[in-house]
Parts: sequence; structure tokens; C-alpha cells
Amino acid sequence: MVSCIGCLVFLTALGVRNWDFVQERSRYTKLKMIGCSLLTDKSEKETPFESPFILDWWIWSSETKFQCSVPRSLWLGCSNLVESMCALRCLQSMPSVRCLQNTSVMEDQNEDESPKKNTLWQISNGTSSVIVSRKRPSEGNYEKEKDLCIKYFDQWSESDQVEFVEHLISRMCHYQHGHINSYLKPMLQRDFITALPEQGLDHIAENILSYLDARSLCAAELVCKEWQRVISEGMLWKKLIERMVRTDPLWKGLSERRGWDQYLFKNRPTDGPPNSFYRSLYPKIIQDIETIESNWRCGRHNLQRIQCRSENSKGVYCLQYDDEKIISGLRDNSIKIWDKTSLECLKILTGHTGSVLCLQYDERVIVTGSSDSTVRVWDVNTGEVLNTLIHHNEAVLHLRFSNGLMVTCSKDRSIAVWDMASPTDITLRRVLVGHRAAVNVVDFDDKYIVSASGDRTIKVWSTSTCEFVRTLNGHKRGIACLQYRDRLVVSGSSDNTIRLWDIECGACLRVLEGHEELVRCIRFDNKRIVSGAYDGKIKVWDLQAALDPRAPASTLCLRTLVEHSGRVFRLQFDEFQIISSSHDDTILIWDFLNVPPSAQNETRSPSRTYTYISR
Repeated sequence: MVSCIGCLVFLTALGVRNWDFVQERSRYTKLKMIGCSLLTDKSEKETPFESPFILDWWIWSSETKFQCSVPRSLWLGCSNLVESMCALRCLQSMPSVRCLQNTSVMEDQNEDESPKKNTLWQISNGTSSVIVSRKRPSEGNYEKEKDLCIKYFDQWSESDQVEFVEHLISRMCHYQHGHINSYLKPMLQRDFITALPEQGLDHIAENILSYLDARSLCAAELVCKEWQRVISEGMLWKKLIERMVRTDPLWKGLSERRGWDQYLFKNRPTDGPPNSFYRSLYPKIIQDIETIESNWRCGRHNLQRIQCRSENSKGVYCLQYDDEKIISGLRDNSIKIWDKTSLECLKILTGHTGSVLCLQYDERVIVTGSSDSTVRVWDVNTGEVLNTLIHHNEAVLHLRFSNGLMVTCSKDRSIAVWDMASPTDITLRRVLVGHRAAVNVVDFDDKYIVSASGDRTIKVWSTSTCEFVRTLNGHKRGIACLQYRDRLVVSGSSDNTIRLWDIECGACLRVLEGHEELVRCIRFDNKRIVSGAYDGKIKVWDLQAALDPRAPASTLCLRTLVEHSGRVFRLQFDEFQIISSSHDDTILIWDFLNVPPSAQNETRSPSRTYTYISR
């Protein structure tokens, strides 16, 4: 009882009827401390939260000139809602305060004619709300004072105006800040695409919109006529297509094969068709890409066949191609160059005394390795032998060269690293020894040299120092092929499996099973792995799914292509085709772009393709 009387005296001293919710916050803190101390008194038999309650608290302030919406905990200076409810529960339990609440409401009802603004605050346990009764003064003082303020405001400099508004806003409450924000938001919005050309800055508007993708560019065209004009005059659809051609090999290859690359990268707009041409071209390109992807998934293709007609012994051990030609190494010791369009043999290079087991070429030279233990360098244009390297003791099984460095491997279990200053100036840098069986394949980049052997291991060496780094173990039989790029190594083995490795940590990421015999050749890009085996089959795998440990094994093989009648020795592929060679003395071109309409409508089996066009 004494505590309640003390609390009432304290409330009367604070002036409950004239609370100011901003300036009297220190008083609320004291009030909260008293209320919480009353509720936490051990002598109290009833706990404040023994039963749910709803507390309605009405406070009237005749001096408050603005509306304020803040949390209840802030009104009472409490750190959280529980403390504020304790304080309010204590106040509500006091009879004198209840009378004060009722009196406040009655006085508010009787002062409707007062020129002052009245604010009613309602607080409840579950929700809080503000009930505002705002009355404009009837006399004209406000309008006169407002006009006078505006008059002074207009006479100030911009910096003074900003400083004054900042001070003014700092004196307002959160509720008023919200109204100001709603008022300013539309004023701050600018149609810069329309405004920039008005200032003679069309190129800036075009540059901004040039970063949009196709979907966003379509939406931008529908904003207004001015946006559509900027897109059209800026040739933004042309720029979008050019950007895709520069960054995506699929787009670049498609532009060359479809012929629309002739309309791109023109310096003067008058050199090409209007924007509408590119606007209609873009969906056609997308349709082409979707068709290609569908053909890969469904196995629809146009098949072309090259009969190599070897004289003594049949078999095409290796090949490489570009848009104009295919160069192949044959079991009959020769190298044949084929026209990729007519499929006619353009040239035959002879000189090796054994089967040509591996080759690689660039714009200057062809480098070949043979079972005669030599490496030969040929002029790619004339076919003349420029150099012969004699180092290995047995057959040269594989080789790679790039940026002045060449790596060869042999049946003699060694790996040779060569410096290529020129086609005629090739010197041996280092011999890498470590494998216990024939080294069947090598690959490298600026960081690592990777080799695979019949000893069931993959070894990693430093490219710069030629020092051994690590061994990748996992295959159960000898390894016949691999490809290495970035951190990924993909290998094929005579255990009939394909393995994916992380070269940095040596972990095996996935094992692909499906071939029935030795996996002889393998290649991959960003989307697919393509493998060929001694079972005569070529399999297309989903690389991204293979790298996902959650993907079921049954979903990894997209398609199996069966046309070779013998072992598949070598293959390469790009976004549009696979070119493979076999023991059956043929080279097959699997074209997924130029598929006949009849084949497009065919329903394919999941394991075999049937389209065949003999050339």
C-alpha cells in the first residue's frame, strides 16, 4: 500500500496529464524503474503475467504539436516490450491513475473548440496504434506565417536552404519523416533515358541500355516511345548480338555457319541493316541454339563418312580438325589431309616408318609421333618435313604443344619436355621419369603437366620446374586417355570406366560407368564429356550433372551413338559436331546443326541413332 501511494505521489509530481513524449523521456525511465520494482516485489502474491490481459492506456497532451508514432518501450524508456508492459500494468492497477485516464478522455471530448491539436495514444498488449484528431486553427495565422517563411526561404542561398531544411527535419518525429519520404520519393525519380538525349547525351543513354540482356531490352522497348527510339537508333540489338558472339563460342560458331557474322562489327551504322533486322534475328538465333541443344540430347544428327582407303593396314589412330580441313594419322604410316566440305583427300604426307599414333597442328606446323619412335615436324601448308626429333626408345604414344613448350610421352615409360623456339629449333629441357609402364597420354597448361600410364596411375608435375607434385590413384587397370583443363582431369581406362578428378587435392569426384570395353579417347568442354571405346560406341555425358554428387548415375549418360563397326581410336568435338576415327578405317562427322527435317521429326531410342547420309 505504501508503495502504491509513493508511486501515485511521484506520478502527480511528474505531471502525468501533460506528458511530452520526446522531452520527458528521462521521466519515463524513472517511472519504468518504479513500476518494475513494484511488479518484482517478492511480497506480491500475483504475478503480472499469470493470465493474459489487454491494457488500454489513453494519454492526452494539450501541449503536443505533432503526431508521433514510436514503440511502447520507447515511450516509457524501457529496453524491451516486457519491461514497458510491466510499467504500464503497474500504472493501470492504481485507482488514481485510472481516474486520471477517464478524466483525460472526458477533457479531450470537451475541448473540441480548442485551437490546439489533440493526439490520442492507444496502447494494447498485442498491437499499438495512434488515434489522431488533427484540427487546423481557424484563424489565419498559419497561412500568414507560412507565406512569410517561404518568402525568407526563397531569399536564401541553396546551401542555406539545405541547412535550414536539415535542421527542420531533425526536429520532426519518425511519423513526419515517413510523410516527407513519401513526398520526396516521386520527386527523386528521374527518367534519365528520356532526359539524357534532351541534354545532347544520347550516347550515355545508349551505353546504359546496352548492358541489358534480351528480356530486359524487350521490356525497355515497351516503356515509352523515347526509350524505343534510343534502343532503335543506338542499334542495341546489334550490340547485344555482337557481345554474345565475342563471349560465347556457340554464338561465334553459329554466326560463321549461318552467315550473319557479315552484318556484325561494322564501324558505321550505314554499313549494315537497320535495328529491326537484328531485333528479328535474335529470336532466330535463340531458336537455332535450342534446336542444337535438343539434337544433342535426343541424338539427332546428320552423319557424313570418310573412307580412308588405307593401302596396307586399316585404322585411323588420330585426328584434328578445323572449319576447313581434317588432318588424320593412319596405321599405314601416312598423314592424310581432307577437305572438310567436300570430304576429298587434299594431301598425303609420308615419311614415318611406323604407324602415326598422335598428332597436333596449328597455323604453321603439324607435329606427329609414330611407332617408329620419332617425332616429326611438318609445314602445314607445303607438307615439307622441317624437323625430326629422335629421343624416345620406343613408340611415341602422345604429344601436346603450346606457347613454345612441347611434351611427348612414350612406350619407354618416359615423358620428354621440349622447348620450341621455332619449328627447326627444338631442344630437350627435361625428361620426367616415374611411371612403371608405358605413358599413354599427356596434357598440360601453365601450371601442371599431367600424364597417365598403363601402371593405373595419373601423375601431376609442375610445368615450370618439372618437379613431381602428386599421384592420382583410383583406376583398377591401365589408363588409356585423359584431358586436363583448369582444375578438372577426366580420364578413361581399360577398366571400362571414366573418372573425374580434382587436380589440386587429388580427389576422385565421380566414376562414370557404361562402356563395355576399354575407354580409348575422351574429350570435354563446359557442358559435355564425349568418350569413345573399343566397344565401337561413342557416349555423350552431362558434365554438370557428373560434377553434382546428388545427380543419380542413371541421368549422366545423355546419348550413345553407334555407327562405327570397329574400335573408336580418337575423337574431337565442338558445339556443333563430333568427328571420330576408328579401326574400321573411317572418319565420321556427326553434325548436330544441319539435321534434315525428316530426322527432326523422328523419335529416337535412348541408346542408338539411325540418321545416316553417305558421302
